Amino acid sequence: MSAPDLSTPRHERVLSVGELTDQIKGLLEGAFSGVWVSGEISNLSRPQSGHYYLTLKDDRAQLRAVLWRSAASRLRFALEDGLEVICQGDIDLYAPRGSYQLVIQKIEPKGIGALELALRRLRERLAAEGLFDPARKRPLPRFPRRIAVVTSPSGAAIRDFLEVLRRRWRGADVLVVPVRVQGDEASREIAAAIATVNRLPIAVDCLVVARGGGSLEDLWAFNEEPVVRAIHASRIPVVSAVGHEIDVTLADLVADVRALTPSEAAERVAPAADELTATLAAGRRRMTAALRGLAVQVRLHLDRLSARRALRRPFDRVHDLIQRLDELSLRSGRVMRRGVREARHRADALAVHLESLSPLGVLRRGYSLTSRTADGQIVRDAGQLTVGELITTRFAAGEATSRVVERRQAVDRPRATDHRPDER
Repeated sequence: MSAPDLSTPRHERVLSVGELTDQIKGLLEGAFSGVWVSGEISNLSRPQSGHYYLTLKDDRAQLRAVLWRSAASRLRFALEDGLEVICQGDIDLYAPRGSYQLVIQKIEPKGIGALELALRRLRERLAAEGLFDPARKRPLPRFPRRIAVVTSPSGAAIRDFLEVLRRRWRGADVLVVPVRVQGDEASREIAAAIATVNRLPIAVDCLVVARGGGSLEDLWAFNEEPVVRAIHASRIPVVSAVGHEIDVTLADLVADVRALTPSEAAERVAPAADELTATLAAGRRRMTAALRGLAVQVRLHLDRLSARRALRRPFDRVHDLIQRLDELSLRSGRVMRRGVREARHRADALAVHLESLSPLGVLRRGYSLTSRTADGQIVRDAGQLTVGELITTRFAAGEATSRVVERRQAVDRPRATDHRPDER
């Protein structure tokens, strides 16, 4: 069997791979522009370039897809494997691999809006970090001197806030920090404005973040993570007044105080002057009544004191004490005189007793006292004298000096008390 002759083409023109791919690319991209596709995300990856690469699949087929960084920056929720999504984009044929892919322009979760899903997941994540903890919320100052309002200067929110504040309280200055409250750049401006107010060299007592009502998309800037973290980091108490009563944003949850409307925010940050005046007047009336009641009680007490004898006749007590002092003086005089008499009697008795014991008394009874003239020594024994020695003899009246001419010793006689029973 001979080999086929391949030198002669069967068609008039042979296409290169690139040419054929270009033709297919043109057909695909022209026929499938702006197509909507639903499927489950798998093989999700995001390199440093910021682009998302993924595969959409169902139970029958798979489709490669790409989400460029410019489109990814507008995402309101996090992509993850297993998430059912609906995508809108263009079919693109990637020539180097000869494969086609879906270039996604819009993407949202299947069965739930993208914004709702993003809000739910961001809220769960921030709540887990403790940003919404009620224990960290601070009270507002009772009488603010300076209030900063972060809002659009041309919106109805600032007009409502200023009108209510002007009617209630004129004791505060208002610093309006203009920002965009809607759009892609709104969250960045709001977060930057909150940080700027906290860095001001002047004291700000309260910070209000305000915006009028709107749809979820309109209020989305106040659900952005930068705004929530800026409110959490503020050293100044923050009031969130975003939307209307039914609108709840993450800014409301993290703020120290949530106001349902900008008008209510003005009521929350400042007291009502009329109510304060009425409160002060009521306090003044209560204080006056209390002082009057106290004055009556004091007067009654003074009247009771004045009726007492000590105050009515103050010198009676003095006179009683004087009389008591006189009585004590007389009694003490009598006691002292009686004591003196008794002491005198005892002294006289002692004097008589001493007189009976005195040598002078003995001399008056006829005795004399002899002493040696030379040294004054009392002579009790003749043996103390020598013949020719001068002696002095003292009498009851006067004394005499004599010379010893003779000395005789007295003979001792036995006394009855000296006898012993065995010597009889």
